[in-house]
Order: sequence, then C-alpha cells, then structure tokens
Amino acid sequence: MTLALNLDRKAQAAAVVHSHGVPHRRIEDWKYSDLKAVLGEQGLGAVMAEWLVGSLPSGVEMFDLSQPNPPAWVMGHIARPTQNVMRAASLALSAGGVAFRVPKGAAITAPLKLDFTGPGHVRGLLVLEEGASLTLVEGVGVTDFRNVGFEIVLGENARLEHVRVSPNAADAVLVEEVSLHIAAGGHYRGHFAGFGSKLARMELEIALEGEGAEAHLSGVSVLDGKRHSDVTTHVIHRVGNSQSTQLFKHVASGAARAVYQGKVTVAKGANGSDSSQTAKALLLGEGAEADLKPELEIFADDVKCAHGAAVGDLDAESLFYLRARGIPESQARGLLLQAFLEDAVAEIENIDQRELVRTELLSALKAIV
Repeated sequence: MTLALNLDRKAQAAAVVHSHGVPHRRIEDWKYSDLKAVLGEQGLGAVMAEWLVGSLPSGVEMFDLSQPNPPAWVMGHIARPTQNVMRAASLALSAGGVAFRVPKGAAITAPLKLDFTGPGHVRGLLVLEEGASLTLVEGVGVTDFRNVGFEIVLGENARLEHVRVSPNAADAVLVEEVSLHIAAGGHYRGHFAGFGSKLARMELEIALEGEGAEAHLSGVSVLDGKRHSDVTTHVIHRVGNSQSTQLFKHVASGAARAVYQGKVTVAKGANGSDSSQTAKALLLGEGAEADLKPELEIFADDVKCAHGAAVGDLDAESLFYLRARGIPESQARGLLLQAFLEDAVAEIENIDQRELVRTELLSALKAIV
C-alpha cells in the first residue's frame, strides 16, 4: 500500500513535468531566470543528488527516503500534489532524500546541519510537531546542476529558524523549492544568503494556516562577475491574525544579476492579516542588474499590507563624509555596503549563525570593492 501510494505520487509529479517542461523566460515566474537556456540540451536529467547530515541532534528522528516502509509521519506529509514543475521534478526524477521529525514539545538546542551535495534531484522533509523548536542550517554543495524539493511542516506553536548559505559557484546551476505549512501559533524565520552562480534560484511557498502563524523572511546577496541569484517567494495568509515580513538586500557588480520576486496573497476572510515586503539593491557597475518585483493580492478587508522596492548606487554624500575623514575609498565603500546589508543579517536570531553569515558577507564584499 505504501509503495503504491509512492508510485502514484511520483506518476502525478512526472505528468506535471511532462506537461510543463523545463521553465524558461516566457513563463512569468521565470522571466528573469531562464533555466531552459542555462541547462541546454542536458535538460533536467534523472540523477539522484546526495545529502549529508552533521551530528544528528539528540531528539531528532531521521529517515532515509530511499528506504522502504516509511513511517506514518513521513507518509502524512511527503509529496503533496503540486503544479510547481521543479518541485514535481524533484520527486519524479529522484530516488529518495531525507526526512526529519522533531517530536511534540521537544526544544532542540543544537542546530541540525544538512548539506545537499552532488548533481541531480533530491527530496527533503522536516516535520516539527506541536510546540517543538529547532534551528536548521542548510548548506549548498557546488555541482553542475542540482534541484532540491524541500517540504517543511510546523505544528501548532512550533518554532523553526532556517539559515541557508548558497556559495559563490561560477559554473553551478542550483535550484531549490521550499513548500512550508505553518499551523496556528507556528513561527518560521528564514534567512537566505546567496553569493551567486551561473543560475541560483531559491523558491519559497509559505502557507499560514492558523491564527497567530508567522513567517519572517530575510536575505542578502553579494554578486560579481556574471553571477545570478534569484529569490522568489509566495506567502499565503489563509486565515486572519497572521503575520509575514520580508526584507531582502542585494549588492551586484560587474555583469551580475539579482532577482527578487515576492508575492503575498491574503485569502478571502483572512481579516487581520499583517504583511510587509521590502527589497533593495545597490548596483556597482553599468553592467549589473537588479529585478525587484513585490506583489500583493488581497481578497479580505481589515488588513495591513505594505510593499516597496528600490534600486540605486551608494550615497555620494555618505561616501564623501567618510573620505573627508581620511578613510580610503575602498574601505569607505566597504563600510557603506556592510551597513546597507546589516539590517537583513540582523534578522538572524541565532548568534552563531548570524556571525557565520556576516563572515561570508564580509569576505564577498572584500572581493568586489
């Protein structure tokens, strides 16, 4: 019975991949990230990528999705139907992945460190039961092409901090889709630091499904050369009295391209929803590009929703102020860029992870100023 259900879900996913094909720029959600052109004749392939887990924190249960007879908590949440072609591909074209469960009420203090490595497709599942809490630190191994489909479920009053760092990888194509369901009182905080690759795309679909549910997203990208970084989000307020925030900052130089597409949907009857989106970018060269597209789709009354986007260069007066006090130009520019990005980095609650991202950020800034 379990095997038949798995095969049925994979068949449904394969049908979606067959009908949609590889995403390309004529598809609105992919207009700034032409995956079909980048992959060329190799297409999506059918290789299974790999995953690595550091020391598994005490209290966290793990299951290898390539093994038979998955437990009920896996089958209850894995491979929900989707029309997202890349999420479908991660199921249809892979042979497994990894799943984790944090039991009801468990407060896990040690971070769960998970790396996806190697080329191909792979699945991930993380379930936090009622009242559980965890910090997830996700690494992104460099490879030619990898596609990750990650499902996250937060039970009532569960809390998850998710930090993902995508490295500077000039020749890699790195795609990931996160589908996140948050129950009443659940709290998700995600931070996504990207340093660019041939094409890097992080896609999040977040459903706030109970009153008091919250999702707070932040991220930074520092790009040079021909690096490309795309963060695409869709936050759905299914019920009222839920909250979401998004703050993304980008710095692009050379011929790099930074993309942010953020959509917030407030469903009918979701009164009392509170949402804000902010996306800003600094362009340090004539060949650099930033595409920032926040959207609101509101079907309810009595909501508080705001969004904004801005693209510019470093403030000339601030730069002059620092130069007039004897600070060399490259150092002054570095300080201003760091200050520009800092409020997004400060969104990371875990001190160790915040310093990790800050260190990577400073190294990337040093290379472009």
